[in-house]
Amino acid sequence: MGKGSIVLKSVDQISLMQEANSIVSEVLTMLKGLVEPGITTWDLDKLAEDLCVRRKARPAFKGYRGFPGSICVSINEEVVHGIPSRRRKLKTGDIISIDFGTEYKGFFGDSAITLSVRKVDPEITRLLQVTEESLNKGIEQVVAGNRVGDISRAIQEHVEGNGFSIVRQFVGHGIGCSLHEAPEIPNFYQGERTARLLPGMVLAIEPMVNVGTHKVKVLKDGWTVITRDKKPSAHFEHSVAVTEEGPVILSRREK
Repeated sequence: MGKGSIVLKSVDQISLMQEANSIVSEVLTMLKGLVEPGITTWDLDKLAEDLCVRRKARPAFKGYRGFPGSICVSINEEVVHGIPSRRRKLKTGDIISIDFGTEYKGFFGDSAITLSVRKVDPEITRLLQVTEESLNKGIEQVVAGNRVGDISRAIQEHVEGNGFSIVRQFVGHGIGCSLHEAPEIPNFYQGERTARLLPGMVLAIEPMVNVGTHKVKVLKDGWTVITRDKKPSAHFEHSVAVTEEGPVILSRREK
């Protein structure tokens, strides 16, 4: 993921990526309104795919390295890459992370949200809040001349300063004509010299934050990532363009 050389996008290409991401945002906003006890993750997947196709886009994850769904849907201790299932119904007190991507006119969009199903434990509410705040802290560092490590450090400091842990095994990435491009965007600071941010770069920044240990494992299905201690995890993501004027969130959901 995120290997190879960094590709800078033109203003027109970023405009197309904004369109791809606006479809992602529309789908996630729709799903947010449907997250209720009793709905299956399969239902959410089908509704996401139908709206995406109506908008003349392709669900980017479906078939990617063999992934069977249009959305990655991860519940409670599942961190990322959960597979939609007809048997999996949401329950009051669950948290659900939904990651969705599109391909539109040759460009990709990618964003994720974590939602609570009705009332959840206050500590879990705080987990979601801190994870989303850490994403915003990372986005604030998307300034031409900064380095990738500035994003990583801002996310890590906010997460760990609030008593949670950051997943290290999975990272954010560049995005453009491919779903995963260079550079990788770790959510923790490694100290080495990282890529400098230049206008035209587009980054998918995605902190994955755990209540307990940062350690994770992949289940036998080859996709679903869970926390090793089975404690809850949250995930938020935006696709963000580096511009001379500062960060532009292409997948912004507020109308």
